[in-house]
Amino acid sequence: MPKNDTFFSNKLIAWYLQNRRMLPWRATSNPYFIWLSEIILQQTRVAQGLPYYLKFIKAFPTIEALAEAQEAEILKLWQGLGYYSRARNLHAAAKYVVNDLQGEFPKSYKELLQLKGVGDYTASAIASICYGEPTAVVDGNVYRVLSRIFGIETPINSTQGIKDFKLLAQELLDPSQPGTYNQAIMEFGAQYCVPQNPYCAGCIFNDHCEAVINNKVSMLPVKLKKTAIKKRYFNYLVVLSEDRRTLLRQRTQKGIWRQLYEFPLIESVSEVSMTQLKSMEAFKEFSEEIPIEDVYLYNDEPIIHKLSHQHLYTSFWIVECLEAPPDAIAISSMDNYAIPVLLENFISNFSGMKN
Repeated sequence: MPKNDTFFSNKLIAWYLQNRRMLPWRATSNPYFIWLSEIILQQTRVAQGLPYYLKFIKAFPTIEALAEAQEAEILKLWQGLGYYSRARNLHAAAKYVVNDLQGEFPKSYKELLQLKGVGDYTASAIASICYGEPTAVVDGNVYRVLSRIFGIETPINSTQGIKDFKLLAQELLDPSQPGTYNQAIMEFGAQYCVPQNPYCAGCIFNDHCEAVINNKVSMLPVKLKKTAIKKRYFNYLVVLSEDRRTLLRQRTQKGIWRQLYEFPLIESVSEVSMTQLKSMEAFKEFSEEIPIEDVYLYNDEPIIHKLSHQHLYTSFWIVECLEAPPDAIAISSMDNYAIPVLLENFISNFSGMKN
């Protein structure tokens, strides 16, 4: 298929106008709402992200409201979406727009890149959809569509691949309606040219698709192997006192779940037994602070929580005591704290934490 004519863009846009999903952020050109939807949908499917988008625009109907919110409130609303740095960057960017730009949202691709957490893809999406700037988006959906239709085998996560796909996307962009075109190619990748088992026989491009012609649909796009997955072993100490209080501590160090709350944690190099846990220096120090009555393991097998580059093998140790330390909180107040979804699932399943 030629890369410099309008056949591709015209056909794609025609398909989109007939088949697009009616999503709330497509009914507005307000850059705040578009930006919010794009940040939420990074690393997130539409079905999962939509309820969060609706919650956020209800809680923070303007960028000023988002800027004035407490970080803890934002993290609580974000709970369950993962990649929490997105929420912190969202808050920082909102404060920058309100305090440094007098509430005026950036109006160009280059200006949008100055917002924390906004990269090439998000800046291109907002600039094209809200301001009609002819700058092409390239995300996972776009990589997949272009690599298959044009038979490109350059790895999409290589330096050369990132450059080549951006150039091709820009060449194919319809400059007269860049926002519609960008939404069309993303929608086509999300709804039709899907990662596994796409329905190629009914595809609007099947007569021109190099991957179909050469039987390479399942081989494209090409991606370099990821970094090896790291295994970590988490031992959470779940304090339960007679007056129904427990301990939560905020993660302040860099890395996963920064600023979220969790039970006291002891990390080990492998799975540990009760005897091994009690012999660890961290547990001995913990037991000096709390008059422990009993300790037992909640889950016989570690719960494996999978993150992008690490798997957490998690054990929940129930620590019963007569009296909790002064900084303990009521179990009934735990809903007020932003916690990782791993802990949220445990709390919802463990009867000792239910009100």
